This record gives sequence, structure tokens and C-alpha cells, in this order.
Amino acid sequence: MKKQHRKTPELVCPAGTPSALRVAVDAGADVVYCGFRDETNARNFPGLNFSRKEMSEATEYAHKNKAHVYVTVNTFPQAGKTALWHKAVDDAVACGADALIVADMGIASYAAKSHPKTRLHLSVQASASNPDAIRYYCETFNVKRVVLPRVLSIPEITALNDDIPCETEVFVFGGLCVMAEGRCLLSSYATGKSPNMNGVCSPAGDVRYAQGKDGSMDSKLGDFTINRFAAGEPTGYPTICKGRFKCAHQKENEAGYIFEEPTSLDALAMMPDLLRSGVTAFKIEGRQRGRAYTEAVVKAFRKALSDYARGWPLKTDALIALAEGGQSTEGAYKKTWK
Repeated sequence: MKKQHRKTPELVCPAGTPSALRVAVDAGADVVYCGFRDETNARNFPGLNFSRKEMSEATEYAHKNKAHVYVTVNTFPQAGKTALWHKAVDDAVACGADALIVADMGIASYAAKSHPKTRLHLSVQASASNPDAIRYYCETFNVKRVVLPRVLSIPEITALNDDIPCETEVFVFGGLCVMAEGRCLLSSYATGKSPNMNGVCSPAGDVRYAQGKDGSMDSKLGDFTINRFAAGEPTGYPTICKGRFKCAHQKENEAGYIFEEPTSLDALAMMPDLLRSGVTAFKIEGRQRGRAYTEAVVKAFRKALSDYARGWPLKTDALIALAEGGQSTEGAYKKTWK
């Protein structure tokens, strides 16, 4: 039997701090997703995330304002060292989480057995993008929703939704990664810390900046120079896949973006197609971004959903000022390559 799709998708919004959560809720988020202040979640940056007390208070605030909270426990523990992840699952439920977002099969199994009444969602970090994989998680761990990797076109998402027993959630705005989610090795190679296990890509403790005599600025990650910015050029954070490098096929002394240019996914213009594809939720990326970003993006998508419901035209250029590098892409949703 074909499942019934939600007509109005949930707007799932990021919160890296308690104040960002309140901003997201006030701006119109249906759901806010966030994590604890440790390596159990995939945005383990200094100064971000929630203590147990903050999570409990944030969940209470969200519920009072008719919003839900999804807690991310979406990194991969080392074999035999799962206590911190089990505690995160238990504490998230105790704090009133409406759903847990998990990636590791062992953590999914623990959550399903220990808290069978709590909704379980599969993180994009699990990189499940075909019906067989998704059905396995649904049948084995009672997963109710899968966050789809950003590698599928809209026709592929449509076909997938017709062939799986759970809801789907897709990203509609924010940073992109050249690697398949949950499979990144570049940052691990440069720093010795895995984004998928330690919870942070390009960890701040490994970041260095060095200014040249000509006013240029080098950004470094570990022992690697990731980018060199000319005097007066805005200096970006050294994320290794978005660095400028020299390679054999380029002109002599010319560095360029070999892996990926700094750019943001912006699927606002494709929202009608995504709605018709049968997705349940729209997800905004950006737990490491500030409150102004959170408020602006949430309000833009809330307005777009409202305008679409009224049959009004969409303002599709509303977020270009917040896009990384000042440029955006529709990513794989409008895939033109094979």
C-alpha cells in the first residue's frame, strides 16, 4: 500500500546553542534539532551545543511554543566504548526529546530496546540512500524517518518515497560536503580526529592562521596550508575540502578549488518539486551558524511555505546573502550528470 504523504512538511531547523533554539522557535520552526556538548553529535565545536540542564529547559520552551526537539546522537563510537552514547540517548529521552537522530547501528539498537516509545530517526550520517538499506533500518530498529543524503535527484527521491515504509527528510539550505555523509576521511587525515567519531570536521584546536609580510593570510589545518588569502580578501575557515590548492593540470602558480568551491545548497526555488516528491520534512543546515542566520533562514522558509499554500509566487533569491561564498547551488536535486 502506498503511504500517505504529509501535505505541509515539517520545517526542521538548527540550533547550536540555547539562544539559537529560542530564536528558531520564535521564527516559526516546527522542529529544532540540537545535540549535547560532547562527541556524541556531529557538530562538536567549542562553544556550541547543550548541557543536560540546558537541553531540558530548551525542550520545555519548545513544547510551550508548540515546537518539537530532535536530539542528535549521530556519531560512531569505538567498539566497546559506547557508554557516552548510551548516556546521551538516555539523557535525551529524560530531557523530553521528541525524537532521537542516530547513525550507528549499535546505538540505534540500544535506543530501540531501551526507549521503544521514543521516535527514532536515521541521521544523514548513516548515508542510507536506497530502499534495501532504509527498509533494513525500519524493520530492525523501527526507524520512523530517514534523513536522505544530499546525492539524490528529485525523481530519485520520488521513486524512493514510493518504495519505503518510513518518512523522509531532506536538506533545503546550508553548507554542503564533497564527501558522502558519514564517510569523510579528509579532515581525519589532516588532524587525526574523525568527524564521524569525534563529531567535528576541521576541529578548531587544529586551526592556525599565519600572516605574510605582503599582508596575505594563510589558513592552516594541522600541518596543511588550506588556503592563502590576498591582503584585504575575506579570510575563511580552513575546511580542507573547500581549500584552494595547486595541481598538475592547472597553470603554473595558479591555485584553485580542487574539491569544492565554498557554496551553499539553496532549494527554495525547488520547494514545489520537493513537496510533490513526497518528503515529510525540510531540514536547514547550520548548527554552527549564529542566531541572525538561524532567524533569517527559518523566516524565509516559513514565508515560502505560507506563500506556496496560498498560491503566491515564491521569492527565490531571499537567502543569497547568507550563502557560503555568496553563491548557491541546487546540488544533486537538479542533477544533470550521470
